[in-house]
Amino acid sequence: MIVAASAPLTVLAGGVTTTFAVTGVLGVPLSFLLLGAVLAIFAVGYAAMSRYVTNAGAFYSYVSQGIGRPLGVGVSIVALVSYNAMQIGVYGLFGYQVASLLNTKFGWDLPWWLPIIVCIAIVGILGVNRVDLSAKVLGVLVALEFLVVIVYDISAFVVAPEGVSGQALSPSALFVPGIGAVFAFGIAAFMGFEGAAIYGEEAKDPKRTVARATYTAVAVIALFYALSSWAMTIASGPSKVIKDSTEQGPNLIFSFLESNVGVLISDIAQVLFITSLFASLVSFHNAVARYFFSLGREGVLPSWLARVRTHSRAPWAGSLTQTILALIVIAAFAIASVGWVPPKGAPAILFPVLTLFSWLTNTGALGLVLLMAIVSFAVIGFFRRSKHGLGVWQRVVAPVVSGIGLTVVFILIVVYFNTLLTSDPTAPPSATTFLLPAIVILAGVVGIVWGYVLKRRNPRVYAQIGHGTEEQNAPEL
Repeated sequence: MIVAASAPLTVLAGGVTTTFAVTGVLGVPLSFLLLGAVLAIFAVGYAAMSRYVTNAGAFYSYVSQGIGRPLGVGVSIVALVSYNAMQIGVYGLFGYQVASLLNTKFGWDLPWWLPIIVCIAIVGILGVNRVDLSAKVLGVLVALEFLVVIVYDISAFVVAPEGVSGQALSPSALFVPGIGAVFAFGIAAFMGFEGAAIYGEEAKDPKRTVARATYTAVAVIALFYALSSWAMTIASGPSKVIKDSTEQGPNLIFSFLESNVGVLISDIAQVLFITSLFASLVSFHNAVARYFFSLGREGVLPSWLARVRTHSRAPWAGSLTQTILALIVIAAFAIASVGWVPPKGAPAILFPVLTLFSWLTNTGALGLVLLMAIVSFAVIGFFRRSKHGLGVWQRVVAPVVSGIGLTVVFILIVVYFNTLLTSDPTAPPSATTFLLPAIVILAGVVGIVWGYVLKRRNPRVYAQIGHGTEEQNAPEL
């Protein structure tokens, strides 16, 4: 489920090509390695705490028990906004790719939003019936994606029109104006690795498997995506990859495969790309539904959000709420697409990729970085009360290092957020530049205020915040 949320073709065909096109920064491969190092250190304290806190609310529970309940409520609202933004943003990439493929293969000129409406309905039906894509199904799909990307990587290094160059791995290619925007896209690729804790209540052995899954996901994402994004610069050539990404978007990989490997492989890759996006949508949808369920169960949000179906135990209320939110946002972007003027060099058909996908997934990534920075410090607070036999590296040093590192990344993303919207690091900021980050930050502020309101009005609910199925008489924070 974790790898499905950031599957290879979703990240490479969608995320990496869009990163090159929007930021104009060549050092994308190096960004994966740097982010992987920071998140690996973050995972030390996160995984250690997961052995003692098992709750579908994950970040919300960790911060509530490590720092305090009001901040925990604030984190829960930021998490809801971030996961919803990520899930709905991926719909933009899905709509573009399905419409593009149907147009290329059958000549059907469909609006990008029509496949999205159909997909939202299917994902919603799966959510309210708890028909999760099984680990076996996801395992097969993701394995096939890895195979296709490996073929692409090998072909890229064989073709190499400008030779095999390490230019994209040099610090000078990354540490330029726009680096914060690159980190935003990069952290979006990792988004989902923290999801193991969300399934802690459903795992057979969460004390072992949550930590194992988290470490494995970070390693796979960092190393494989760094290699494959580097291969992309080799496939086009360092001097052309940004231009090619701007003109072709997600089709960059598929056109290369068609020209250098074969039409059949290219077609298979495009189908797998769509299935990977669908798996990602289902994965994030389930995460959002569980957050709604957890917060409704504890009384932080309306209790009806905790309603489940009798026979399947599916969190149908949370699932339905997420579906309605997705429909509203897609309708707004569909209306906004009328008369849209694309950035220089980009075709108008890329609207859902350069706006809906780029804006919302990176808003979600911004929120995720903020959450992880806070969780890092929450780990210190949690183990300060009881060391649980752990060493100072797990309890203090790793959380401090990751907390500082993630705070720096968060600041860089905010500073260069305008690049995500304008594709120009020097462009003057627009209202949207401030609006999207403000949604995340204000959501947290509203949540903190609501936490204090609950403390005064409903002490029983307040005492249970962040403790899920644990003892109701937990000590007040």
